[in-house]
Formats: sequence, structure tokens, C-alpha cells
Amino acid sequence: MFTYTIYENGQTVEDLLRNKWRLGKKLVHELRMAKAVTIDGEPIMWKEPFDKGTKIEFNFEIPASNYIPTQTCDVIIRYEDEHCLIVSKPKGMATHPNEPTDNDTCMNHVMRHIVDNGGHYAEHVHRLDQGTNGLLLVAKHPIAKSIFDRMIEEKSIIRTYAAEVQGNIRTDNGTIRAAIGKDRHHNTRRVVAPNGQNAVTHYEVVNRYKGTCVVHVVLETGRTHQIRVHMAHIGHPIVGDTLYGARESAAGTYALHAIQLAFSHPFLNEDIVVKDM
Repeated sequence: MFTYTIYENGQTVEDLLRNKWRLGKKLVHELRMAKAVTIDGEPIMWKEPFDKGTKIEFNFEIPASNYIPTQTCDVIIRYEDEHCLIVSKPKGMATHPNEPTDNDTCMNHVMRHIVDNGGHYAEHVHRLDQGTNGLLLVAKHPIAKSIFDRMIEEKSIIRTYAAEVQGNIRTDNGTIRAAIGKDRHHNTRRVVAPNGQNAVTHYEVVNRYKGTCVVHVVLETGRTHQIRVHMAHIGHPIVGDTLYGARESAAGTYALHAIQLAFSHPFLNEDIVVKDM
């Protein structure tokens, strides 16, 4: 259960779900049939206008996620409320299981935290490559998952990354627009391809060193390996990213860090900015 405060005079439940949150028809129908929206435990009329400040309750069956909890939660939680949490995924840890035997991923650790606090649902909203560390947004109930998924698609969740790349990019900032597809000759690699998925990456140089520079990158789209592919495409692969043509680093890994998530919270009506520096 969670409580939502009406922020606009005259808003109805129908308007909130269909127009403001833009939930799918199936989910809206399920909430209606379950009489899930109440005030003081009593079902309410969906087309009844409410005064600003009215508190309405959502009570509905939340399915259990399938991630097996780890023994302890060993990921840092940077932000949490009743709708979502943002964790700092370590480098070298997968976001989610790919095989039934994968039980030490970020989502397994998140589920340990969820279970310890009386819950049973957690689903990631986006992904980070195993070699990328930093901020990952996780929904704590299906309504939040639906809304955050749409926000990702509409580019209203701003994801900022820091990457150290080989060479010094001539321009201080720029935008890379190049479609990305699978490499037919390599199972895991992606390539710039005319028939690939549209991909847009914005970058800004924040530090310059001898032989490398650090860029802050904002994703407009979220393709697999997007930053890695795009930076290599312009001749500046991420330091240590041997899959995309960089020299091997002393640490044997590449330098890509999801440093910030920013969005307008759909439930709390406030701007959220979380950093992982």
C-alpha cells in the first residue's frame, strides 16, 4: 500500500492514472476491478474531483519478484522511498541474473534489502553493463515500474556518466548520433550500423590529461554498450575497453561510471537528483 497526495484541484483518479501517470489499459483495469483506490479504506468514485491536498490510498496485490536474495545486501543504497530505490552497483557485478545459477547480481543484493524490510517486489528500470559501476534505479511496486519505464522511454530520467577516454577530443562538447546494431562477427560486441537502433549520446569534456580526457556523458537513448560504442566510433575508446579497441589498462577494466540520476518524482511531486561520485 502507498498513499498519494492530490496536487491539483479538481483532479480525479481517472485523470491521475490515465493522463498524469499514463498507465497501461490493463493495469488501470486491474486497479479498477480490485477497488484498489480508497480514502480511509473506502472505495472512491474514479471520476469524482478532489481538492488539492486530498490523500488517496492504493491497496493492491503486488506480485513477488523472482530474484533469490543474497545472504547480506552488499550494495550501497543512495536513495530510497516507498516507490523506488537507487543503488550503487559495483564494477564487475551484473545488473540481473542471466542464468538460473546467477545469484550474486545487483538485483539479488537489492532483493535481500527488500525482504529484510518486509517487501517482495523489486525490478530494475534500466541496466548497467557488468564493467560499469554506479547508479541503478529500481522500482518497488508495479505502478512505479510502469511509470519509470515510460519515463526512460521519454528521456525524462537524465542519466549522467563519467568516462576516461583515450586521446584528447578536439571539441569541448558534442553530440554523437549513430545507430547501433549487433556485430555479426562477435556475440557480445555492438557496432555502428545504418540499420541499427537509433542512438544519441551527448558529451562534455571536463578534464584533459596527457593522452586521455574525462568526459561527462548524458544518454538520450539507452542502447547496449552505447557509450562504449559511440566513444570508440569517434576515435576515443574508453580507457581499458579492449572490446572496443582501447589499450588494456593496468587494472584490466574500463573506466565508466554512472555518476548521477535526475528526474521529477511522479509520486512525490519533487525533483530528485542522486549522485555517486
